[in-house]
Amino acid sequence: THKPLKHFVYKGLLSEWTPEQISGRIKELYPNDPIMSISHEAIYRHIYTRPQASLNKKLIKLLVRKKTRRRPPKKRRGTGSKISNQVGIDNRPKHIELRQEIEHWEGDLVIGKGQKSAIGTIVERKSRYTLIIKLSSRKADEVAKMFSKKLNQLNKKLRKSMTYDNGIEMAKHQKITQNTGMKIYFAHPYSSWERGTNENTNGLIRRYLPKGTDFNQID
Repeated sequence: THKPLKHFVYKGLLSEWTPEQISGRIKELYPNDPIMSISHEAIYRHIYTRPQASLNKKLIKLLVRKKTRRRPPKKRRGTGSKISNQVGIDNRPKHIELRQEIEHWEGDLVIGKGQKSAIGTIVERKSRYTLIIKLSSRKADEVAKMFSKKLNQLNKKLRKSMTYDNGIEMAKHQKITQNTGMKIYFAHPYSSWERGTNENTNGLIRRYLPKGTDFNQID
């Protein structure tokens, strides 16, 4: 492993940065250096494939996920259902992956107590600017209405696309596109790394709004 890259990664982890934050920061600092480049998934793999190593044990405890190895996420109620007229991430323009423009977003829900409350989160892929949306329910009509309302507060130039997971709450995605002009792309099922910026942000939110929080009680 390239020593400067390894040093940067370990320093970031010990400073409680997440792998996604470290990978993103390296891309910003060394955009034209192929040696100084690493994906957040590669960082996770390096740590979790040797979980018993003393330093890795310490790093694992610092990670947002706090698990000794990565597992596929539990199936969320309402996921896996067929959503009509999806455009998959495989058909998303390649330039979006480069994070060169501030106009492409990732979205998801953070689920509250008893899966009866939720907030929406939408994160811009380059700047990491985050929108948090209070929802009265997880129904597709409510999600489409409130996501559209929040997104339309942005300058039109800043809302080009959103990449979402396969939650059935996004069944009215065409309504959001109609209301905002944003193209919506869907990640593969159980592939949270395809929305790494959003997943990382949700993990940070969970530090302050842990599982079991009733979002209906928050203004």
